Amino acid sequence: MAADSYKTIARAQETTYRQLSSKFLTYAYPVETEAEIKEYLDALRKKWFDATHHCYAWRLGPHGEQFRANDDGEPSSTAGKPILGQLLSNEITNCLVVVVRYFGGTKLGVPGLIAAYKESTAQVLAECEIVERTVDVVLKVEFSYIVMNDIMRIVKDMQPKVLSQEFDNLCTMHLSIRESESEQLLGRLSKVEDACVDVVE
Repeated sequence: MAADSYKTIARAQETTYRQLSSKFLTYAYPVETEAEIKEYLDALRKKWFDATHHCYAWRLGPHGEQFRANDDGEPSSTAGKPILGQLLSNEITNCLVVVVRYFGGTKLGVPGLIAAYKESTAQVLAECEIVERTVDVVLKVEFSYIVMNDIMRIVKDMQPKVLSQEFDNLCTMHLSIRESESEQLLGRLSKVEDACVDVVE
């Protein structure tokens, strides 16, 4: 897979898994920010307030640079880690998986817990539609009206996504293009006389 693309899930998904007398309700969500993650976690804790555990793991960023795993009271590394392990082995990022457990009275033991959290996560991810997204760079271009044809020729040629455009004496466009092509687009636009190009953070 190209360095400027990554895999994530298209939409939220949920599954149920049973092991002995315990029930595992598993939720997968596509997420972009930690604030979103917190909202989903809060909502599930509210909905399943009487559950024994709400264990989860998430990854954020094109290369999963940010991640977290939480056992929520289960023995150390028996819940969050196997959930995160499934996200890693499926190479999925920008995703939150929460496993809500109702304890049924029979202890599963450490190997049993690890297997149950791993399996319930594998199950929900298998149900998800996996999509590939590109890492995009947004450029802001300001130019005078007289060079519009030169700018539009480059836009037509390189096919960036036009996010916004204003045409007046001074024209402004916001363009989005995948990271691997951004240097070329930046270089070509910068060569146009009177054009000012900036990368939007």
